[in-house]
Amino acid sequence: MKSTINKSPFLSFFHFIGKRTLYIINNLGAIAIFFTLAFLKIFRPRQLREITQQVFYIGARSSNIVMLVGLFTGMVLGLQLYYTLTKFGSGGVLGSVVALTLIRELGPVLTAIMITARAGSAMTAEIGILRISEQIDALYTMRIDPLRYLISPRIAAAIISFPLLTAFFDLVGILGGYVTGVLLLGVDKGAYFYRIHSYVEMADISSGFIKSLVFAGLVSTICCYQGYFAHLLTDSHGAKSVSLATTAAVVFSCVMILVSDYVVTSFLM
Repeated sequence: MKSTINKSPFLSFFHFIGKRTLYIINNLGAIAIFFTLAFLKIFRPRQLREITQQVFYIGARSSNIVMLVGLFTGMVLGLQLYYTLTKFGSGGVLGSVVALTLIRELGPVLTAIMITARAGSAMTAEIGILRISEQIDALYTMRIDPLRYLISPRIAAAIISFPLLTAFFDLVGILGGYVTGVLLLGVDKGAYFYRIHSYVEMADISSGFIKSLVFAGLVSTICCYQGYFAHLLTDSHGAKSVSLATTAAVVFSCVMILVSDYVVTSFLM
């Protein structure tokens, strides 16, 4: 059978597709089990200190870059949408369009990507170094559960930090749209905030927070998983395995953020 597959390009193609599909399904199942085990251990006692430390690292240390990106995202949105809306005589609705775009879509997505780039890559590298230096094996030797000690606090901290940083991103982005639309382009200040108050509903805000919670679970799980199993990479070892795991974690997290964004949006619409 093997020789037949090697000789037939048609069969070789389907062999490759099937092999990659099984590999992806196997990894997704392993990640789901990994998340379930780590999430359940969040509720064990004596976790508050570790969770607080990770909230500071993932959340507070990422707030500056998130708010900076939010400010300029709002300013660009205000500039682009103003010239688009004025073509249709609808410049007065600039505030509502900027706010809804940020709250429902760009806020959760860009916040998650920024945290992935800053904190997610660091999580993967840190856990990967612990793995290749056999410190995780040492935890097993001391009868300390590595999932409870290393992974659960990071997942809990991400679940806490992502919605908070998303709220900061939205707020600063709306202020950025105000700077461009009102201060630079002359949109009426009262109309800008009145449109936001009139058109933004609680359902819009809750949908953004739901997305941020989904992204938190995905990003923290993928980054921790890649670092935790960095030693199993077949094409590398040592420091190179950590670098490859970190790259894979960031890329895979960003892809899953966009894929899950579409899935969640389709359910919430």
